Amino acid sequence: MDLHPVIGVLSRIAFASASLVLMAMSFALVVYGASEVILSATWADAGNALLIGIGYVVIAMAVFDVAKYFVEEEVIRGREMRSPAEARRKLTKFISTISIAVFIEGVVIAFHVSKQDVSLMIYPTMLLFTAIVIVVGLGAFQRLSSSVEEKVEQRDRKAQAKIKAESKAD
Repeated sequence: MDLHPVIGVLSRIAFASASLVLMAMSFALVVYGASEVILSATWADAGNALLIGIGYVVIAMAVFDVAKYFVEEEVIRGREMRSPAEARRKLTKFISTISIAVFIEGVVIAFHVSKQDVSLMIYPTMLLFTAIVIVVGLGAFQRLSSSVEEKVEQRDRKAQAKIKAESKAD
């Protein structure tokens, strides 16, 4: 008995369930961030509450994007083969969203920490540095994968031309 179809269905169910949980948690983070702002005790507390709320919403967006990626790639499309160009575009979009979330979180935390204790600026600085490393890594991935993609496409064109030539000869 071949278990591949069963494992495929179970995998899709697991990814769908995890995605729904992540989407619900992301929505809960947005509600919690908004409630922090609404429930701030005084006008003076509103600034900190806004920064905290922005942080929660940014994290919620990143979590939602991860859930959306799982639904699109693992639940709807399954594990079907994709072209290298399509895979590169999807991964680039996904990593770009995550890096933007890390950048925004770093800036929000930098503003928040700078008002309290400047000696704590190492964390937001390292977070911003991490976001820069993510973007540089994405650029390296783009460069390397585009050259590989060109080679694969050339090889595929040659193979197709050879198949056409052989079929005409028959």
